[in-house]
Amino acid sequence: MALHFSGSEFERRMEKTLAAMAERELDALLIFSQESMYWLTGYDSFGFCFFQSLVLTADGKLSLLTRSPDLRQARHTSNIEDIHIWFDRGEKSPVSQLRDLVYELDLLGKRIGVEYDTHGLTAFHGRELDHQFHAFAEIEDASRLISRLRMVKSAAEIVYIRDAARLTEKALAAGLEEIRPGADEAVILARMQNAVLAGGGDYPANSFVIGSAEDALLCRYKTGRRALSENDQLTLEFAGVYRHYHVAMMHTVVVGQPTERHHELYEGVSAALDEVEAAMRPGSTFGDVFNAHATELDARGLGGHRLNACGYSLGARFAPSWMDWPMFYRGNEIEIEPNMCLFAHMVLMDSETGTAMCLGRTYLTTEGDPEPLTARPDGMIVRT
Repeated sequence: MALHFSGSEFERRMEKTLAAMAERELDALLIFSQESMYWLTGYDSFGFCFFQSLVLTADGKLSLLTRSPDLRQARHTSNIEDIHIWFDRGEKSPVSQLRDLVYELDLLGKRIGVEYDTHGLTAFHGRELDHQFHAFAEIEDASRLISRLRMVKSAAEIVYIRDAARLTEKALAAGLEEIRPGADEAVILARMQNAVLAGGGDYPANSFVIGSAEDALLCRYKTGRRALSENDQLTLEFAGVYRHYHVAMMHTVVVGQPTERHHELYEGVSAALDEVEAAMRPGSTFGDVFNAHATELDARGLGGHRLNACGYSLGARFAPSWMDWPMFYRGNEIEIEPNMCLFAHMVLMDSETGTAMCLGRTYLTTEGDPEPLTARPDGMIVRT
């Protein structure tokens, strides 16, 4: 088996999961999140794009229902022994085959938690699950049960997170070597992704964000490439990835001569990140961290150009997004704890002047001040 963690590490995770299930008086948990499966068993696949479920019973028994292409994948990458294959049969849904498996596990009439809030369970299959299980068992939403356990990272996970941070730095260095007037965005992007893969890393859970000129004001990947102008701006949001663990970074690089507005916005994002770092301590909440960012930017008259969230947790994530739960937004009462891996991004997009400025880095929380996992430039990054 190609397991990336020790047996004792997986045993600790199982113990925590079973304890959380017992606290909620659950007889079983239907796991649909690939992140949960990977964390609990090592199972590594993108087969969740179809349908699969890992059934965990209160006595610690694991049973995986998946498609035939993932049979060997599960055997090779996980510690799951009981693997069942659902068959493609015309219009017949695999949900009924999951119901049959749950029946075989003697869960008739039992209390079963379901991971609904995941890309691994579509609304289509979720509705059918509710319909088929309604008269069969007592089901309830347990979407956050494993997510909460995954928030705080173990010592073994932190090793991989530091490896990811090393690759993040390599990606930035590779990109900066290419950024100059006339440079092709495609080449910059290729150099950055190559640095991660050549360094022993993995593909990210979502595409790197790269955009220049007016596209520098976008926070999402889009298709289409251009060459950089003599005076330009380039927004980059990317991540080093190791064993699926992500460490993200975000920068707007100015090409040529920065404008006065670039300087104003950089002062804002830099000051806001300082405030966020000061707030990212045990005793504060995720909402407190957001408020630190918003208060600083709003006081500078930049509130209309910021976002309504300023970062999120990171960890082992699968497509379509490396954003993990929870996020920094107003009113989020989840508390900061030591050994969380948190990405804070200060994003300002001034559509009136067409000016972008972003600054983001990833931290490991401690008992006191957070530890930055990547370096912070002395000032605005400018390439000529």
